[in-house]
Amino acid sequence: MRTFMAMHRGAPTHSLWSGLRHFLSHGVITLLAVAIAFSLPGMANYILNEWWPHVERNPNLLLATEIALASVLALLFNLAKIAWDHRQGVHIARLASLMYARNAGAGWWSRRRERALVRQLPAARDAFVLTLTGHDTFVADDSLLRGVIEKAYEIRVMLVNPVGKALRERADSLPPDITVLTLHTEIEATIGYLSGMRKYGKMVKLKFYDEEPFWKLIAIGDYIWVQHCHSGFAVKQQPEFVFGLQHREPRHGLFVPFYMVFLNQWNDARHPEYDFDTNELVYRDASGKETGRAVLGVPINGAATPLPSSRGLRAALDSGAALLRRLAPERTAGL
Repeated sequence: MRTFMAMHRGAPTHSLWSGLRHFLSHGVITLLAVAIAFSLPGMANYILNEWWPHVERNPNLLLATEIALASVLALLFNLAKIAWDHRQGVHIARLASLMYARNAGAGWWSRRRERALVRQLPAARDAFVLTLTGHDTFVADDSLLRGVIEKAYEIRVMLVNPVGKALRERADSLPPDITVLTLHTEIEATIGYLSGMRKYGKMVKLKFYDEEPFWKLIAIGDYIWVQHCHSGFAVKQQPEFVFGLQHREPRHGLFVPFYMVFLNQWNDARHPEYDFDTNELVYRDASGKETGRAVLGVPINGAATPLPSSRGLRAALDSGAALLRRLAPERTAGL
């Protein structure tokens, strides 16, 4: 296994438009500062020689001037306090390496910053995904990161075991319209999508874990997307956070801890690896030696399986059908 730092070399590149935008903003600020500096003598001369004599002779104008000045000072002090509070928030976010955050149910306009962040991502060699069924990441039409993941050469994915008890417990905690069969269908579609990527020369590896999911993690280059898998709620209903790697201080921020969560799960010998060619779960010991195999379920033909309608899902469930079932409950001895 390659070390963490070897997998993240270099700093993220910036686009030409981003550099030009920073240059123009600094130029506008500089011109504005110069204009204010050169206008100060004229403003001072007007206030002292023309405006102030009229104010002294007019009590109403004097009162209006005092009220206006007090209002401006109050506004400036409030803006200074808000800026100070935001400065503290920015410092905390920088310490945590928080690059982006959004609440559940965010619309197209509110996710524009995330889309801009995705567009600036350089092509990453590796993409790591730890999720429940993978449908929202790989199959859904509105997936924001699917195109970026497709550009990676090596893709490692961890899904919940479709024949394990964790999937049933997860389905029981969700609304009634989401059943075990629904999750089975989503996992099957994800496997089909990943199998199709292998045909394009991608190095795709898939493992299954059999425990209640706690985090959804997507690591692409120097960024990692994090969502909490709260019991009783769909993952897409949870807030989303994006953390970045600090190259100068890798120990700072939450990128490394969440990244290590994935690596620890991936290296756990309890989680079997999926063999796309034989549709089997491959079990290995801590040294990586194969100890047994078990058939996962129906063969995957490499094409993404379309999700049936809710009426079809209910009919299949009532008839006792199961898309994914263990055909060989006992492990076979590894060769």
